[in-house]
Amino acid sequence: MPKLRGEAFWRETLRSAHYVVAPMVDQSELAWRLLSRRHGAQLCYTPMLHAQVFLRDANYRRENLYGEACPEDRPLIVQFCANDPEVFVQAALLAQDYCDAIDLNLGCPQMIAKRGHYGAFLQEEWDLLQRMILLANEKLSVPITCKIRVFPEIDKTVKYAQMLEKAGCQLLTVHGRTKEQKGPLAGVASWEHIQAVRKAVSIPVFANGNIQCLSDVEECIRKTGVHGVMSAEGNLHNPALFEGRNPLVWEMAEEYLEIVQKYPCPLSYVRAHLFKLWHHTLQVYQQLREELAKVKTLEGIVDVNRELKLRCQEEIANQKEGEKPKEGLPFFHWICQPYIRPGPKERCKENGASGTEKGVRGKRALEEEEDGNSELLSKNKQKKKLRNPNKSFDPSLKPKYAKCDQCGNPKGNKCVFNMCRGCCKKRAFKETADCPGHGLLFKTKYEKSLSWQSSQRVIQNPEISRRDVDVGETAVLKEAGDS
Repeated sequence: MPKLRGEAFWRETLRSAHYVVAPMVDQSELAWRLLSRRHGAQLCYTPMLHAQVFLRDANYRRENLYGEACPEDRPLIVQFCANDPEVFVQAALLAQDYCDAIDLNLGCPQMIAKRGHYGAFLQEEWDLLQRMILLANEKLSVPITCKIRVFPEIDKTVKYAQMLEKAGCQLLTVHGRTKEQKGPLAGVASWEHIQAVRKAVSIPVFANGNIQCLSDVEECIRKTGVHGVMSAEGNLHNPALFEGRNPLVWEMAEEYLEIVQKYPCPLSYVRAHLFKLWHHTLQVYQQLREELAKVKTLEGIVDVNRELKLRCQEEIANQKEGEKPKEGLPFFHWICQPYIRPGPKERCKENGASGTEKGVRGKRALEEEEDGNSELLSKNKQKKKLRNPNKSFDPSLKPKYAKCDQCGNPKGNKCVFNMCRGCCKKRAFKETADCPGHGLLFKTKYEKSLSWQSSQRVIQNPEISRRDVDVGETAVLKEAGDS
């Protein structure tokens, strides 16, 4: 059967999906995708997967994609981050039988993407992106799609999208923010950019950004003309967003936990989901917030969820007639609703700082901070500072790690090949070589094996001279070295 492209791919394979759950690192796992599909989602993406790791690590493949077969989890698009055409395509070939398309992540703006040289930090390297998509379009049996962020200039964004389409991209998701718009500086996504891209390309386009409720979805489709709308934050705080409902939080939490019992995932994923679902309630019950953070088992999380439910039900029972939600929320805190990320000024007020640029602090504070002032550190770093007062958090004092010649990860300081351990192991095995720095002794073990085999032959056949054995060993070793 020929590979479907463009509009035909969207209509037939993706079943004309309008409501899409975004790829989210450690958050769009199978259990969450199934919950979202039950409540209106028509298409889901896997979490962003690292192509290099997916290619070399069988456990990583099994945990993220090769788990239990689940027919309900379709249509499904697998997203990879990558910066090498061959690695990307080889990883995609291992995934293509388990999904309906492969997506290349060109939208991640986080510091980890900058260090790994992928995501939105590839958006200026058009030659590389063309080669990656051309090769994927040629080799894969499923379509290749892309998720991008915009440039400040609409014209450049349009040319960028047209380049990706020409290279072979069959569907484009456009996040209407630049790579600099993240965290408290996220701001409003530009639907104007998305509309311009939609008009300029002939392939289907999904919009991403500013989606908090179903009316936002409908307005976005009407204003931009896109084929579908993708949600990340909105979906995490209200999995029933695409149904146009605002259910009780504990209903969604209990349903999700039931799915996790059948399709297990790491406890950190589950805890993170409950922090999102219960976000507004946990501002009220701080003690339960601490308990949720510390709990070590799924049963413990279920218990905390039950206690949160009981507290809310008690609060409802004691509610006065005509009482309104507090803190400016549209609904009471026990109802699934959007979380509006505070901007820089609001963030400063929360932290008790002035409205200056240096007052903007968040998870990424240390990425740009030039001094080790503990007052400007994140809460986690402040806790570490208390445990170890002599520890420095000044980025300028941190050692700069040399990169692996093969994949870009930090290399071993004493590696003879200048590689990380994973790449070094592959090369040492292939070349029957030793790397004392990584404790890899393939050559030494091979020589010992030959020596042992030779001694066994001498024992079994005393007529074989020791000289003949040594000559044989030398010839075999030379042959191995030449290969």
